[in-house]
Amino acid sequence: MSVPNAAATEDLSSEMEVDAFRRLFPLRYFERHLAESIRSDGRPLREARDTSIFLGAVASANGSALVKIGSTTMLTAIKMEVMIPSLESPDEGCLAIDFHMPPICSPIVRPGRPAEAEPVVSKQLSDTITSSGMIDLRELSLVGGKAAWMAYLDIYCLDADGSLFDAALLSAVAALSHLQIPAVAMNDDGKIVLMSDEDGQKQAKEQVNKEKRKLTLKSIPLSLTCILHKNYILADPTAEEESIVETHVTIILDTSGQLISLYKPGGPVLAYTSAIQVSLHIAM
Repeated sequence: MSVPNAAATEDLSSEMEVDAFRRLFPLRYFERHLAESIRSDGRPLREARDTSIFLGAVASANGSALVKIGSTTMLTAIKMEVMIPSLESPDEGCLAIDFHMPPICSPIVRPGRPAEAEPVVSKQLSDTITSSGMIDLRELSLVGGKAAWMAYLDIYCLDADGSLFDAALLSAVAALSHLQIPAVAMNDDGKIVLMSDEDGQKQAKEQVNKEKRKLTLKSIPLSLTCILHKNYILADPTAEEESIVETHVTIILDTSGQLISLYKPGGPVLAYTSAIQVSLHIAM
């Protein structure tokens, strides 16, 4: 039986001590790294994590995308359904956006209890996509006052390792870029039927969408979350960093660099103007 050498034993002991210090004194551990202008994952303070996008992740959806920012992983699936438009907007369709955090995404999410972030992120996503002007809802109209598309965007967090809104927004935008609006027709009863269905083809009397088509996307919103601690600004925080620092700022820009919105959900420190300006510069 081999005996571990002294160097290996010492290295293991040192790693255990560092890990114990990290768990017992997270703020001190965090600030020691800040003093060296480095983060615990090796990144410079203002550097975001690597990002990857995979379109068409859900074959059964009308549009879908899987996005990863570091370990944070989001999956968006879009389902299109025909609805009767409202009297207030007879020539417009609708978007319904829901953000989901199943228990697999984080140990802090408990089975049977919705995560506190779900309604907050859902509303923030809906407000951002609506206010950005990215989608002209008139493109979702089929027959004025009679039929329009309802697009259901379901965004699932598969791994919650910080910057949830940034990853969710990017996933939603990517899925919308992948979206194929189905071809439909009107039958003898005046109902909209899908041309992809065999029954729909038999019933079709007048084509409305002759073939699948894409949405025209403009003023696409993208975001970057930063955390502020003393005189330090850190871009794209991990879940560990977010749990230590309470002051968060999310900058939302369009692809031309125009500011769409700025979101700061509280925190013990008022985000001073210079910090906001620096965060904006990082986002650009």
